Amino acid sequence: MTDNNSYDLIVVGAGPGGYVAAIRAAQLGMKTAVVEREHLGGICLNWGCIPTKALLRSAEVGRLARHAAEYGVSVPEPKFDLERIVQRSRAIAAQLNGGIRHLLNKNKVSVIEGEARLAGAGRVAVTRGGADAGTYAAPHLILATGARARQLPGLEDDGRLVWTYRKAMTPDVLPKSLLIVGSGAIGIEFASFYHALGSQVTVVEVMDRILPVEDEDISALARKAFEDQGMRILTGAKASIARKSAECVTVRIEAGGAAEELTVDRVIVAVGISPNTENLGLEHTRVRLERGHIVTDPWCRTDEPGLYAIGDVTRPPWLAHKASHEAMICVEAIAGLADVHPLELRNIPGCTYSHPQIASVGLTERKAREQGHEVRVGRFPFVGNGKAIALGEPEGLVKTVFDARSGELLGAHMIGAEVTELIQGYTLARTLEATEAELIATVFPHPTLSETMHEAVLAAYGRAIHI
Repeated sequence: MTDNNSYDLIVVGAGPGGYVAAIRAAQLGMKTAVVEREHLGGICLNWGCIPTKALLRSAEVGRLARHAAEYGVSVPEPKFDLERIVQRSRAIAAQLNGGIRHLLNKNKVSVIEGEARLAGAGRVAVTRGGADAGTYAAPHLILATGARARQLPGLEDDGRLVWTYRKAMTPDVLPKSLLIVGSGAIGIEFASFYHALGSQVTVVEVMDRILPVEDEDISALARKAFEDQGMRILTGAKASIARKSAECVTVRIEAGGAAEELTVDRVIVAVGISPNTENLGLEHTRVRLERGHIVTDPWCRTDEPGLYAIGDVTRPPWLAHKASHEAMICVEAIAGLADVHPLELRNIPGCTYSHPQIASVGLTERKAREQGHEVRVGRFPFVGNGKAIALGEPEGLVKTVFDARSGELLGAHMIGAEVTELIQGYTLARTLEATEAELIATVFPHPTLSETMHEAVLAAYGRAIHI
């Protein structure tokens, strides 16, 4: 093994977990390499978080133009150019991909292109195009290989009529009718995008409500908002393909003991992820898997000495910001830094960038009660907020859940304009272990949407002013 092939740390995968781990390690003086088989930035930057937000921004601009007259602005009826919308999304992904390469080069991280496989303790064998691309060694190896869309039996992706997120982000035609299977964040974001462009959208969810990880009040408001827009939503339902033709697919939907057949142009399947643990050589290690995901301790260590794992290949929640934060914890623990703390999963916010937006952090009201908390709940509607009315966005709600005895903020749940930007205020409050006293004493600027957050705290204690 030459010095050129030896490192202090090797990261496998350059997504939002992997590239952050590599850069932080380099900042701490480690000789670092990252191995990536496809695109720097991973799924998030290339096929997930960022390009989908570009698509949704196009939908938002069209929606605002359609309602321009309400603001005293005269514009022609908007028309969507699907090809240009997709081109813009892909260009943004390419720009950020280049930005990640620049950051890695700036921090003197070696980028090794190819597919990695564990080759014994502290060793990684890399192949490129099926050919040997060298073996590399490091006392510390981090697996950040991410995940891919989960295939649903009977609704497998065929790239033509049945899509997962990749094809849904680069459509060559706008479906006139669309069935989306799964109502988590990914499914709902695609529903929002395609509906805004004019597709007739039906959402099928096997659980009894959409956005099932969210607070029940928020799920109910979201369903009402989407149905008011014209989407059809079926919960407690299962879908399977009945038959395909050249240009459309007929799906059998079973719900409430009844069944129907629905013919649509396309189907998008958004039912979760499958971790990328195959062909890594894990079978020759002590690494444990649970439902395919790698088991780690609070410091991201696996049961194999010197081997770590972060991001979607490990425990939920499967979110880019969780992967990036795990990267920092893992590397700083390896480096022996003081004051490194394990990740508190309840302090990780979740966001859905639909219209309206949804965001949350901490426990739902139901989970708080199930865990034995006596709770105080505050609710404040956007219609009571001057900025929301001025924006023409009066539909929304902020809900807070406090422990009645200690005043701890247990959870916060939001639906409405820009709540994905607002949720960080409550996330910081949870990180700092703020109680209702500190939140009530905090001055919120006027006029802002953030005032709804203050009022939702006040409401939990019978002190709301504007409702």
